[in-house]
Amino acid sequence: MQNLPIPHTAFFDETSSSQRFVASLLEKADIQINGDRPWDMQLNAHGVIEDALARGNLGLGERYMDGDWDAAQLDKFFFKLMRARLPDQVNHSKLVFHHLKTRLVNLQTAKRAFQVGEAHYDLGNEFYAAMLDKRMTYTCGYWKDAKTLDEAQEAKLDLICRKLELKPGMRVLDIGCGWGSFMAYAAEHYGVECVGLTISKEQTEYGKQLMQSGLPVEFRLKDYRDETEQFDRIVSVGMFEHVGRKNYREYMKVANRCLKDDGLFLLHTIGKNVRHTSPDPWIDKYIFPNGELPALSQVTNAAESLFVVEDVHNFGADYDRTLMAWHDNFEANWPQFKDQFSERFYRMWRYYLLSCAGAFRARDIQLWQFVLSKKGVIGGYNRVS
Repeated sequence: MQNLPIPHTAFFDETSSSQRFVASLLEKADIQINGDRPWDMQLNAHGVIEDALARGNLGLGERYMDGDWDAAQLDKFFFKLMRARLPDQVNHSKLVFHHLKTRLVNLQTAKRAFQVGEAHYDLGNEFYAAMLDKRMTYTCGYWKDAKTLDEAQEAKLDLICRKLELKPGMRVLDIGCGWGSFMAYAAEHYGVECVGLTISKEQTEYGKQLMQSGLPVEFRLKDYRDETEQFDRIVSVGMFEHVGRKNYREYMKVANRCLKDDGLFLLHTIGKNVRHTSPDPWIDKYIFPNGELPALSQVTNAAESLFVVEDVHNFGADYDRTLMAWHDNFEANWPQFKDQFSERFYRMWRYYLLSCAGAFRARDIQLWQFVLSKKGVIGGYNRVS
């Protein structure tokens, strides 16, 4: 006799107080357990609810990676979850050590700085080329007038160049240069020379191709703390999330040291709404080891007496569209990587992209661009958009 699949309802116990509690919480976000809508949570195994209660997103994410629960529209599930602020209403009993570690230990020392490069950015250039835009830009696009991912990323790169008021012959430092998309664009369209810092060996190898093409760009496999040259402009796009609260001030001191007195510094970073919170434990373990999102006050406090904040621009809602575009590319190109990576990796990456898209859609996290000067721009800084 053929074994029939176990129905989802078999994994929800109405006599369990913890499961009833979670079901009532989810109802506040218009999410049902084993409901028939695409954002509803479908249970495929016992213990998912209890694990999520005890370990928060770490438990929820690991059980999703194992196939123990699903939601057809995972991005919408997280949008509703975060918009209703349900995580704030649960005290996860097994995450005390994680919270203490992130508050007391410097997880972003120079010795640990290369860990995220090895764990995340060194997955392979082919993998990221299949997911990202043609310039390999692994940060939020600017969708104001864009219709495609390529257009949104070029619009973002051009926005940065215009905000920095780039002129031919300037030398620009890119702290956390990724695959060099900004440097190549700025060199091509604005006639500047660029030096980029990265902690990824794969990105450095990719950068050699750009350097051999004749563009005036240089990749340095180097921690930002070790840079001593001075530049006309500094840009840092999507790197500040790896700096950590114990190093924000030192980071700003390095930027101040490396920027000429009349220069401009553009800092592009994801940020959080509430200061005294710990990094997400699932993201920390599986996606960005030792990463931490800053609050607005932490950025400005770190810059105090070193920089004048000329401009702050929030276009965090654009990260939702960017992540969904990356997800579409990831899904379309997965067949060519399925033999290289496991099914668990596939579910991990899907969870990463779609949960983050939902969080940005819910405005739970933000994307800020700061323009900073050392002494203030005489007559004032003129914002471009």
